[in-house]
Amino acid sequence: MSGEILKRLGEVLEARKRENPDTSYVASLYAAGEDKILEKVGEEAVETILASKSGTQADIVHETADLWFHTLVMLSHHGLTSDDVLNELARRFGISGHDEKASRDKDSDAA
Repeated sequence: MSGEILKRLGEVLEARKRENPDTSYVASLYAAGEDKILEKVGEEAVETILASKSGTQADIVHETADLWFHTLVMLSHHGLTSDDVLNELARRFGISGHDEKASRDKDSDAA
């Protein structure tokens, strides 16, 4: 079910790119550009952290949903989908977090 929700949401986000920014919140984010989208991701990240520190479980879920939503808008802005992130998580499955981090550090040293 969760994969289906992410797919449907991705389709809606793509459709909103073609809508009027005056009547669609998501279209207004796309129209405002990457900085506005990133501002919203940052805002929702902070609200998620605050909910985790002092909120109820319902607050944590609500704020995390907002964070995920705005992160999906950011991905869509870059032509990416939730599948791109899920595929990366699948790639990492079974790999030690320390080993995965070390491989990224080596990759950035080579660049």
